[in-house]
Amino acid sequence: MADSHASPPPSSDRTPDARLVRMLAERSARRGQFTLSSGRTSTLYIDARLTTMSPDGLALIGPTALAALDDAGWQVDAVGGLTLGADPVSYAIAYASALASASRGRPVRAFTVRKEAKTHGTGRLIEGPFREGDRVAVIEDVITTGGSALRAIEAVRNAGAQVVGVLAVVDREEGGREALEAAGVPVLALVRARDVVPLLPA
Repeated sequence: MADSHASPPPSSDRTPDARLVRMLAERSARRGQFTLSSGRTSTLYIDARLTTMSPDGLALIGPTALAALDDAGWQVDAVGGLTLGADPVSYAIAYASALASASRGRPVRAFTVRKEAKTHGTGRLIEGPFREGDRVAVIEDVITTGGSALRAIEAVRNAGAQVVGVLAVVDREEGGREALEAAGVPVLALVRARDVVPLLPA
């Protein structure tokens, strides 16, 4: 695809929404000793699903993420990423875009990237109203190494769409953003780990 070798525009995060930072600190983040899905160990654990799957979390993240996409000028047709973490975020964005369609134009469609293609039916790897030629923002709940986003990017490009960037709810600031940008993909994060950590108990 044409975007695979392009230099990404510089990443520029919005000022984080204080309500979202507080939700993540209260519900999703803990200090301790943890082994992450990447195999790394960390003293910070963030289970963003405890926020992204809650009613008020969905209601806040949808319009906040949609505004970030619009501010970035990405003009996406669809949003989605690797199941399961990306799913509620993608659906919240799509729903928020439907509510705002009168003022911003056509809504954004959501899709899901399976971890493995189905072995029955259509055998799809990408589910939902995804279309070849779409301009896509790949969604992540938490970026650590960037590996999940890179898998989703590969699937989306192989299906004939253009990846314009990655949007994450949280950037753990552990090298994932840099890995994605090195692959030519700009990154937006609604919140960074540095925003959440000061609100956690010592």
